[in-house]
Amino acid sequence: MDVLLEGLREALGLLLSGDPYLWQIIARSLQVSGGAVILGLLVGIPLGTWLGLARFPGRGLAVALVNTGLALPPVVVGLFVYVLLSRQGPLGGLGWLYTPSAMIAAQFVLAAPYVAAITLAAVGSVPPELRLQARALGASRWQALLLHLREARLSLMAAVAAGFGAVISEVGAVMMVGGNVRGETRVITTAIILETRRGRFATAMALGLILLAIAFAANAFITRVQQAQPRRRRPLTS
Repeated sequence: MDVLLEGLREALGLLLSGDPYLWQIIARSLQVSGGAVILGLLVGIPLGTWLGLARFPGRGLAVALVNTGLALPPVVVGLFVYVLLSRQGPLGGLGWLYTPSAMIAAQFVLAAPYVAAITLAAVGSVPPELRLQARALGASRWQALLLHLREARLSLMAAVAAGFGAVISEVGAVMMVGGNVRGETRVITTAIILETRRGRFATAMALGLILLAIAFAANAFITRVQQAQPRRRRPLTS
């Protein structure tokens, strides 16, 4: 209990003091996780939408593969990305290993399945008659699709929250491909491991509390956006 209280005091002290080391770690964490989530949305939403609406041979296998991505071990993803980006790997020429770019790539692999799976479920929960009615009233295929996604927008916000939650607290993959280099690739989770190994438990606890605060703030914002959206469907005709 004393360690927890001391960690809380130190967390407040570090934040209020404007410690550049701490704020650099926080900024790097948000840069890496934010970039990974954005890429995950760019890939996961179209993929989930396609799987949710399309019907084709092998769809069940494709859906199973996406859902399996929810259980990807971060260390396995880190190993996979490490091999790809190593000097002997097919992408070694990029020179990304032990850089924030490699960390974003690893976390993108973790975030995309969450976004795709939740988008798939969200799109599938909207009655297909909605698109048919829109097409009957003269809407184009893209307009009907946008209407379908609009009806699923509240659930799509949950995809954002799930993707961010999957990566902001992740440590295995970023440690493997980033190396925890001070001033370059050190993020909150890897800093917690380092401080714990050094026996600086109060500092590690302070970083942990800051990480929880970031996760809470992000999810509180997403929840606020969800609750601010009208739940009534707009009529298709005036």
